Amino acid sequence: MALTESNTSIKGGEFLIKDIDASHIFIPEEFSEEQQMIAQTCLDFLRTEVHPRLDEIDYAKDNSLMVSLLDKAGELGLLGTAVPEEYGGFGMDFNTSLLVAEAVGAGHSFSVALSADTGIGTLPILYYGTEEQKHKYLPLLASGEWKASYCLTEPDSGSDANSGKTKAVLSEDGQHYIINGQKMWITNGGFADLFIVFAKIDNDKSLTAFIVEKSFGGITMNAEERKMGIKGSSTRQVFFNDCKVPIENMLYTREGGFKIAVNILNIGRIKLASAVIGASKQVTSQAVNYANERKQFGTSISNFGAIKHKIAEMHARTFASESACYRAGQNIDDATVDLLASGMDSAQAKLKAVEQFAIECAIMKVHGSEVLDYVVDEGVQIYGGMGFSAEAPMDRAYRDSRINRIFEGTNEINRLLSVGTIVKRAMKGELNLMPAAMAVGKEIMAIPDFGVEEEEGILVKEKKVVKNMKKAILMIAGAALQKYMAAFEKEQELIMNLADMLIETYIAESTLLRVEKLIGVRGEAACSLQQDAAMVYLHAAVNKTANAGREAIMSFAEGDELRVMLMGLKRFTKIEPLNLKEARRRLADAAIEKGGYIF
Repeated sequence: MALTESNTSIKGGEFLIKDIDASHIFIPEEFSEEQQMIAQTCLDFLRTEVHPRLDEIDYAKDNSLMVSLLDKAGELGLLGTAVPEEYGGFGMDFNTSLLVAEAVGAGHSFSVALSADTGIGTLPILYYGTEEQKHKYLPLLASGEWKASYCLTEPDSGSDANSGKTKAVLSEDGQHYIINGQKMWITNGGFADLFIVFAKIDNDKSLTAFIVEKSFGGITMNAEERKMGIKGSSTRQVFFNDCKVPIENMLYTREGGFKIAVNILNIGRIKLASAVIGASKQVTSQAVNYANERKQFGTSISNFGAIKHKIAEMHARTFASESACYRAGQNIDDATVDLLASGMDSAQAKLKAVEQFAIECAIMKVHGSEVLDYVVDEGVQIYGGMGFSAEAPMDRAYRDSRINRIFEGTNEINRLLSVGTIVKRAMKGELNLMPAAMAVGKEIMAIPDFGVEEEEGILVKEKKVVKNMKKAILMIAGAALQKYMAAFEKEQELIMNLADMLIETYIAESTLLRVEKLIGVRGEAACSLQQDAAMVYLHAAVNKTANAGREAIMSFAEGDELRVMLMGLKRFTKIEPLNLKEARRRLADAAIEKGGYIF
């Protein structure tokens, strides 16, 4: 496979067919002192205002406490980080907004309320609003004076959002749209001053979005939903009964609502990925602390190998997810700069940049949410019986984590989306996928060249492993597309296998590139623990890729094709043996000594 390098900004999904230079990616260690201070402000807010009141938040009889916390967050500027200064915010770049989301991510129900307010509640106006709409609403939202909500989901329309039945009809005088319909699972619904509402005008096929003020009237709600987790987050069914919305409050264009929903969800996905990184770090630290304190058989349970294995895996997976998240965030920032330079206006440039990296946003959402689920599950296990007690922190962490695999599109939808978008872009000629797949097809039929000398350099062998993982994806995707053609999208089980391979490859590559860049700055000796984390993750990623690839191949190939592809997969998922036990012990010992998350 001919992988090429480019000095220009990489396109979304191109990581699959390109070699990526470590110097071209952003790593979290590069955040400036100012950015780190912003993150620390968020962490301090959680420590002083949120964490001491988690029970009070979860079991409050009304929304007054959550509203007061959001008010305080607004006073500190935490609600306006992504809003430009001209509209009362701070105008931070995309990666800084991800860092803020991470820092707030350990806030349980508060994190959900803040994320919904600043994300899906505010961003539609920022990116799609008229100047009049932006100047009217964004300062109110950035300051926290008003709180926002997002009304898309209906009882019969979840993943298939465009099938919603809420209707908007123009009034006889032509001055208002009259909205009637029902929305459900509406975060912040109980206290929002403003709703982004999606409805169909007359018999339109696609949704239109509206900015609806609570003061317009015609809005009623069911009682708060009783939920498995995030109990302190307001979640309501919202009913619109002849709600009169001024025509100037249509957002964007008629039938442009679905486009808004899709693009705002892309942003929500990667912001969720950064938020769950913060939660993973918090839970890992709590688990390490408890393992140090809990004694059995005359010693702290942190001294046992089985516990060290858990602590190390929690670190490796969180470190890997973080590496990929900020890599993708910087790609979005770089694409934004390029689009601005081409003459595009700011809001459009930011939207187009995120849309370009929809694949990576979907990957990060899936990976981050599943890492947190792993981390909280192991956290419960490390706490043992206390992990099952509502008196200890793992009870809330475990329950609150589960929603993240459903939020912002289920992980199944996001897996299908990641592969489906790559295929669509390849079919349009935007990604040079098929020539790369054909090159891999020729390679597996050729005799391997065992005489080639290895290049020298940092992590060269490991990066070759990742390069081969990409070849495995291209081999299977190319063969499957040739077999199924237009019917490929119906083969969901196969697509899910490919998605798992894609996710593991992107995350493993991101982790290696982070460590390579860090070694270039700090030297190899200072980055030994980061290398351990990368190696632990890489070996697991290779195994997952091999298993998913094998299942994918067996789902459609037969006879000689089956045998050849299985041989090719075996060749492309080879990795040199490594004493992973010792690597994990080094990670765990460092965490045990520190008493918390080490990176």
